[in-house]
Amino acid sequence: MDRRLTPANGRVAAASLRGKVEAERFVKGEARRVIVPVADLLQEPHGRRERQLLSGDAVTVYEQREGWCFVQSLKDNYVGYLKASQIEERDAPTHWIIAPATHVYPEASFKVIERAKLPFGAQIRVIGEEGSRFVETEDGFVPKAHIAPLGWHFRDPVGVAMLFTGSPYLWGGNSRDGIDCSGLVQAACLACSLPCPADSDQQATSAGVAAKPGALRQKGDLLFWKGHVALVVDATRILHANAHHMAVAFEDMAEAEARIIAQGDGPVTAHRRLMPG
Repeated sequence: MDRRLTPANGRVAAASLRGKVEAERFVKGEARRVIVPVADLLQEPHGRRERQLLSGDAVTVYEQREGWCFVQSLKDNYVGYLKASQIEERDAPTHWIIAPATHVYPEASFKVIERAKLPFGAQIRVIGEEGSRFVETEDGFVPKAHIAPLGWHFRDPVGVAMLFTGSPYLWGGNSRDGIDCSGLVQAACLACSLPCPADSDQQATSAGVAAKPGALRQKGDLLFWKGHVALVVDATRILHANAHHMAVAFEDMAEAEARIIAQGDGPVTAHRRLMPG
């Protein structure tokens, strides 16, 4: 079993894993949601970041111990640890943030000091409207122009990825404040209602469909290298979050391939099509 996707830590495991893994206890888990703008999902308490979850993301909590919760993210089944203070039981969200970022205000005015910044993809529950510019949420007021109902989605993954252009590269990052290659692809896919796992090796086998051998690369395709993924923009360019630029950047496709080979990471290993047909 893939450790990243297996809700078991030796002490506790999901009830569905009974007979498949060893654990002291098997539990159903409890539903919670992230309540901070961005939360680091850690490999272990105080450990390294695996991925990030966004405000409103749903998780199943299997264990709470010494201020940490062992959880599984519902959007991609990724497993890890969150601080107990970063999640709580909340009603389901109604809308999501479609701008690169937005702010939460203590009142319906853009002239007051904001309470928090929410990233693209964060989810909110609208409980009322205040004039023509703001909606009210459990945490404050958010500009109406920056949100859409949960059922609404984009249609162009590359267009979504372009919203992150210039974002700093961050290993395991999933927001405009810092994002990595697979985080960028996942954000673009989920915003277009396309299922997508969290890491590039997972995406290389399950995102979209495999392109036919020798197929021309077209807008929206994914190219994979060892430990890396990029979106095809057009016949000559890719867009990717990469450590060479330390940012989300456009790059000439041929130059990128040559550079990646020269640095020892080899040629393209997979070519997948997000929008077949």
